[in-house]
Amino acid sequence: MGTLEATVRPQSNAAVIDLKGDIDGAGEDTLQKAYTEAVAQKPNAVLLNFRQVGYINSKGIALIVMLLAQARKSGTRLLTTGLSPHYIEIFNITRLSDFMKFYPDEQAALANSA
Repeated sequence: MGTLEATVRPQSNAAVIDLKGDIDGAGEDTLQKAYTEAVAQKPNAVLLNFRQVGYINSKGIALIVMLLAQARKSGTRLLTTGLSPHYIEIFNITRLSDFMKFYPDEQAALANSA
């Protein structure tokens, strides 16, 4: 899919970060900038939308862990949607699923973001 792109959309109770492309070490600045923009809106939660992500490597997982650490430190809930079954399994194996909630679609995530 290529270089990571991230756009932030404010919603009623959450800031949604739409991710597109591959999440790897080259995406660190893009991901960090989007997360900083999202939390500046002071949302109840930040929703990472992985629907258009093609590939996540180990560096990409490390970047997600970095965001999770920042979210936990600030008391911001980090939610996810759009993960493929393969990446849901990876998140379960790496225990990321212990710290972030997965939702089948954006609507379900936003309904639980309050």
